[in-house]
Amino acid sequence: MSTDVEAERRTAEARAAVTASLISIGGSVDNEMQTRAADLHANAEAIAKQERELAKQTAALAKQSAQWQKLADTSTKKLNEIGDIQNWAEMIERDLLVLEETLRLVEGKAAPETASGTSG
Repeated sequence: MSTDVEAERRTAEARAAVTASLISIGGSVDNEMQTRAADLHANAEAIAKQERELAKQTAALAKQSAQWQKLADTSTKKLNEIGDIQNWAEMIERDLLVLEETLRLVEGKAAPETASGTSG
């Protein structure tokens, strides 16, 4: 009977060792999972904060972009006005040249020499 008692004792010790090992493994896995869960939670908070900051910066960028577009539109309009003034000035200059040539012909004067050395 001593062998039966000894076998039962060894079986009990083996069970106790396996149980302790499983508890230890479970505890370490549980700690690891809790650490990972805490990290995920902290990262989620950081990402949410970054999302809020990104939305804020995007809104500011959209506002700045709208201001720049307005400035570009205004500048384009001003440049077009300058172009219109330049065209108007060129038309007036052509009209004055025609008028000058007409008066010269009416008065019967010789054509003046041009900058290229030829007569008009």
